[in-house]
Amino acid sequence: MKFFSGILLAVTLSSAAIAQPAFQAVSGDSAIEHQYIGGWEHFVGGGVAAFDCDGDLMPELYLAGGESPSVLLRNTSDRGQDVSFVVDTPEVMAMTGVIGAYPLDMDSDGNLDIYVLRVGENKVLQGFGDCTFGDMDMPTATGGNKWSTAFSATWEGDNALPTLAIGNYVNRDDPEGPFEACDTSYLMRPVGGIYEAFPLTPGYCPLSMLFSDWGRNGRQDLRVSNDKHYYVRSGTEQIWAMEDKPHLYGPEDGWNDFSIWGMGIASRDISGDGVPEVFLTSMGDQKMQMLDTSKNGPAFMDATYGRGTTAHRPYTGVDGRPSTGWHVEFADVNNDGLDDVFIAKGNVEQMLDSATADPNNLLMQSPDGRFSEAGALAGIATMDRSRGAALVDFNLDGLLDLVVNNRRAPVEIYQNITADAGNWLMLDVRQDGSNPQAVGAWIEINGGTGVQSREITVGGGHAGGSAALTHFGLGTLQAVTLRVIWPDGTTSETVTIESNQILRIMQSGKTLKVTPL
Repeated sequence: MKFFSGILLAVTLSSAAIAQPAFQAVSGDSAIEHQYIGGWEHFVGGGVAAFDCDGDLMPELYLAGGESPSVLLRNTSDRGQDVSFVVDTPEVMAMTGVIGAYPLDMDSDGNLDIYVLRVGENKVLQGFGDCTFGDMDMPTATGGNKWSTAFSATWEGDNALPTLAIGNYVNRDDPEGPFEACDTSYLMRPVGGIYEAFPLTPGYCPLSMLFSDWGRNGRQDLRVSNDKHYYVRSGTEQIWAMEDKPHLYGPEDGWNDFSIWGMGIASRDISGDGVPEVFLTSMGDQKMQMLDTSKNGPAFMDATYGRGTTAHRPYTGVDGRPSTGWHVEFADVNNDGLDDVFIAKGNVEQMLDSATADPNNLLMQSPDGRFSEAGALAGIATMDRSRGAALVDFNLDGLLDLVVNNRRAPVEIYQNITADAGNWLMLDVRQDGSNPQAVGAWIEINGGTGVQSREITVGGGHAGGSAALTHFGLGTLQAVTLRVIWPDGTTSETVTIESNQILRIMQSGKTLKVTPL
């Protein structure tokens, strides 16, 4: 029944003709030649952090470089005009060994900071609000010789500081490695203003982590996607219950053990039932899962092949070997009210059993709840070894643009030029005090025919994430109602707002303060 409820929501939101997606490569002064390079420690990673570091709402891009220095691209676009970037990297950010990075406001001062994953010591960079940064004294849980490949963060209770999850990959000091030599990952919890480390054991070589309220129970638990290439046997995907003493969900809790070459995680309610679906990238079949709400606990079931989400082989070209998926993201690229799926694809390096000409996917959702491939039609079907990516509105015209960080090939930046796209809404959700990004909040909009929900999270993807405006495609809807369930559980009043706006949403008890931007 859950699948068909999603179909009904999709049909009502997209009663107009579905616009065909179209992207145009950004060229000219903004042709950036940055590449993610390096040896086997940089076969994975290559993440992108998308965030506004100077307060003008236009998102900047921080790109991992591996053995080359990472770069910051300053957004020089004018609102509603052509997308443009320039390289403007502060010295403190131009470090090598970077796997990826995630933006979040760790010290709750209103400026976004960056947690940087590295081969070696991780770094936490404090943002000063003008796209300058300095070293921040925050825990990295890596020592000097770790290999960190996954990250997520949330705020628990009334803590002033976030809880951090740091995923460490293969133990580089294990002489018996690299196979069956997965390192220990850590949960860093603030206790009395001081961080305490909790080992997340057993560790199975994570490549993505995400704190998410998977069952809308009022608590973000930690999903971990692991790479069985290195744990080889006896490993599994994981969800940690974030109780006073965290523990792994097991079969007795409804969790079904399964193993994949886990690369990336995306989470979004695309069915309209209020709980998020999950998309996991892997080698071979990609995996979309839905929560079985008829059972207790995290009981997830795979989408059927007919949904069109397996994306298991290249859809164009002559290479028919299995695909390799990395970054994954739900996003409505044509604003029809239906969330689509982008998957960055590319061979690990020279794995003979996997495709080497492996174009990125753009899976467009149709009103019947199924997905069809549009990567070639949209103009993004390049054959580079893609890794990290982000779908973010670079020029604030209501259409989500695209950046893809490639291994041993230049970064790709695309402007979304989809004609006849639907209406849209973008929200900057804030609260006073700690956790100003309102991580853990749920945003719900309703056009009278069904609810679209967005959870504010930090983590997921592959080695990078966005702290950009929350985007909704609205199809033909001219106005919607909006409410926010805040991290402390407070449910706001419901307000009516018109489409095609950028709004700041501030909490004031149960009242919403709505300000056009």
